[in-house]
Amino acid sequence: MQDQTIIRFEHVTKQYDNSAAAVLRDVSFTIERGKFYTLLGPSGCGKTTILRLIAGFTEPSEGQIYFNGKVINRVPANERQVNTVFQDYALFPHLNVFENVAFGLRIKKMKNADITAKVMDALKFVNLPGYESREIAEMSGGQRQRVAIARAIVNEPEIILLDEPLSALDLKLRTEMQYELRELQRRLGITFIFVTHDQEEALAMSDEIFVLNEGKIQQSGTPTDIYDEPINRFVADFIGESNIVPGRMVRDFEVEFAGRSFACVDQGLMPNEAVDIVIRPEDLEITLAGAGKLEARVDSQLFRGVHYEICCYDDAGNEWLVHSTRKAVVGEQIGLHFDSEAIHVMRIGETEEEFDKRLEAYSEADNVE
Repeated sequence: MQDQTIIRFEHVTKQYDNSAAAVLRDVSFTIERGKFYTLLGPSGCGKTTILRLIAGFTEPSEGQIYFNGKVINRVPANERQVNTVFQDYALFPHLNVFENVAFGLRIKKMKNADITAKVMDALKFVNLPGYESREIAEMSGGQRQRVAIARAIVNEPEIILLDEPLSALDLKLRTEMQYELRELQRRLGITFIFVTHDQEEALAMSDEIFVLNEGKIQQSGTPTDIYDEPINRFVADFIGESNIVPGRMVRDFEVEFAGRSFACVDQGLMPNEAVDIVIRPEDLEITLAGAGKLEARVDSQLFRGVHYEICCYDDAGNEWLVHSTRKAVVGEQIGLHFDSEAIHVMRIGETEEEFDKRLEAYSEADNVE
């Protein structure tokens, strides 16, 4: 079977200044062709640096970058089968739509007839047929983004890099463009690598997500994996909203928090090991006082349109955020119910490699049984 890996980072470190901390620290990962990847993390985490390294705008300080199995550390940007859509789109204001899209083809000295055919096909692909004579200043934000994408795909790259291209759009248009970008990637069948700090955007669009913080990949996986099985406090807190409280692993399948013991689905941790407990707000159900697994008093409530966002405190002083269609009353005593599957136990300070080994050990143990 043909290897689907198109990009591979092996122990890549990037340091812009000898006196400064490394922007990327010993990063290794693989990118497969034909998928939509998202690099997600806060400002300064290293996600845009990864994009620049793939594009050839900068070189790694240490490690190797492979493209289709060949090292490309020092291959110039113009010799890579990669195109970038920048945050500000980087369109030429003095050129019309046609000439913006055709720019790369003219640099390659292609014949005019071939250029025209390719540009018209690209504009049709991004739903802009008939706009070729428009000036850039006459285009809306969403239309400009489509022009930038057309300019990228007209060169038939193997990878398209997108550096926060939706950040300047209003909420409604940004949501529309999320669907358009995802559908465009599926129709093209090529690899998209998308950079964002917006968690909802990453969850909605991606085949796989890399969560970065302080120059390291904290966790990688499908949106469902990342959301349902965060490996540490940073990922749990950064991806969506989470209730994170301290706990203690009593034994396999039993954990203690908020002064009580609960059945859970986690195993492989040490008895009495200190852990972090994560329960998502939507997994908490409000019950009558005395009818839940926990007792809590409502401290505040906000209406969010599709649900109420309720903040409450249990008897042990832990804060709980609840998303519920049921309205609560500030000051009332309520019960909180949750399933054992809703409890996610995280080993404190666990790395992705350690997490993967623990899951592998679970699997091997289950197979033996």
